[in-house]
Amino acid sequence: MGLSEAISKFVLQNAHICIGGFTLNRNPMAAVYEIIRQNIGGLHLYVHSNGQGADELIGAGAVSKIELAYAGTGRFAPTCIRFAKAACLKSILIEDYSNYQMTLRFMAGAMGVPFLPTTTSLGSDIIEKWGFSADIRRKDKRLPADKLIVIDNPFEKGEKASKVVLVPAINPDVAIIHAQTADSKGTVRIEGLTFSDIEQAKAAKHLIVTCEKIVEPDELKNNSGLNTLPHFCVDAVVEAPYGAYPTACYKRYDYDPEFLQTYEKYAKDDSLYSKYLDNYIYKTKDHADMLEKNIGAKRLQVLKADSDKGYSTKIVRKSAV
Repeated sequence: MGLSEAISKFVLQNAHICIGGFTLNRNPMAAVYEIIRQNIGGLHLYVHSNGQGADELIGAGAVSKIELAYAGTGRFAPTCIRFAKAACLKSILIEDYSNYQMTLRFMAGAMGVPFLPTTTSLGSDIIEKWGFSADIRRKDKRLPADKLIVIDNPFEKGEKASKVVLVPAINPDVAIIHAQTADSKGTVRIEGLTFSDIEQAKAAKHLIVTCEKIVEPDELKNNSGLNTLPHFCVDAVVEAPYGAYPTACYKRYDYDPEFLQTYEKYAKDDSLYSKYLDNYIYKTKDHADMLEKNIGAKRLQVLKADSDKGYSTKIVRKSAV
């Protein structure tokens, strides 16, 4: 289906959602921009270690709560700019876990179990610092009663029993991921690292997949071991060329350092950021329109990935200082 239809159908006001990708890689940006374009707000956002997608949703005021391991876009913004600002102003509620813990939480959701155990974060402030108060947890039935629980290993006895950390499962209303290829029935093939996208996809009640290209089902029957998600997990499949832009999509195109440097200037200034939202999102009808008006085919060609290396050999990655 079309992206506008997929977002309006599955991403509702105040929904619990997760978005895939990792820092500057495969963020489902076309979907992020459409959420902002449709003025969907009050979102409870779950991410693993996201970057541009989380920052722009927060910057647009679409997010009320976020649970995450990390938010950053590499050297351009080691901590996402609008995320950091919201954290300092306390305009959103934030609860953080380790990278491994967030993966386990999505995995627990995918497995249908209420929690999974780990030793990660023992001895750290992740155990002690909670973003959601007991009162907030009591009022919001979607939140677990505790951030995490530390218990004695039940398989060891006595005072020398080691400690384990139980982290709660995540089951979002909808997950949104971006892939290189899918077929018209919803079978998905992600090339390169999958990060925690597969766990997120299987944990969610609904799944929207945007992809660079939709192919006929028979095409993905060749080398079927490379397929990463079966069609029965997917509720909507949307063809969205350059749907991860300005982040990278392995073997298709690289992240765009010029855009990210421009974004950095906008994001650091509230009045400029308002202009950014207008020019890049609200005054464009869809992702293709945004790319045509603000980026251009010539720049996209520069970002095109080298067929052997999987990334662009033409972009300048150093800072423009």
